[in-house]
Amino acid sequence: MGWLLLGLAGAGAYLYSLITGDTQLGLLAKGIPVIALLFWLRQTKPGVYRRWISLGLLFSLAGDLLLAWPGDLFVQGLSAFLFAHLAYLRAYLHNTRHPALLALLPALLIGGGMFAVLANAGLGQLLMPVACYVTAISLMFWRALAQLGHPRLQPRSTWLAAGGAALFVLSDSLIGIDRFLVSFDAAPYAIIVTYWLGQWGITASAFSRSNSA
Repeated sequence: MGWLLLGLAGAGAYLYSLITGDTQLGLLAKGIPVIALLFWLRQTKPGVYRRWISLGLLFSLAGDLLLAWPGDLFVQGLSAFLFAHLAYLRAYLHNTRHPALLALLPALLIGGGMFAVLANAGLGQLLMPVACYVTAISLMFWRALAQLGHPRLQPRSTWLAAGGAALFVLSDSLIGIDRFLVSFDAAPYAIIVTYWLGQWGITASAFSRSNSA
């Protein structure tokens, strides 16, 4: 509980920095929620799943700092989050590798729709980086959904993973809308809150993961 309280305090400080325009406070506070999740995750049983979720959080932390750093480091931040999604994908594949074609459909529709809208808006030199990113997050979302209903996994764990992945997709979609389509005042708040909740869901899925536990 202590680590989660630290994360909430960091989240509050970062939201305050958005309101006041304090970039230095924002840079200091933005990574605290993910750092808190990393330490909270250490309370779970060690294993392959925890290892890959930890790696995903570390890449996410790097992405947080790159995007908060003064200057335009969008591509670098995008790359860090791409590796985060690949780490989460690997964690979900450790749980199950069954095809789950029904789960693939919504992932393809959402990922394909997101990319089509952004490409139509004109991505320029970012076309290929964004294509790679959308592919990675769509695969991650598919494998998170593929865990649902698996007899070996706890339903609570699989729903947390799927919900966390869905919120991560939503957060990234809002980034794309705000950056490439139409900017709106609430975007920074909606993006970061859905991102934090998504990361919390993914991390929480590591607790009581197996029906045999």
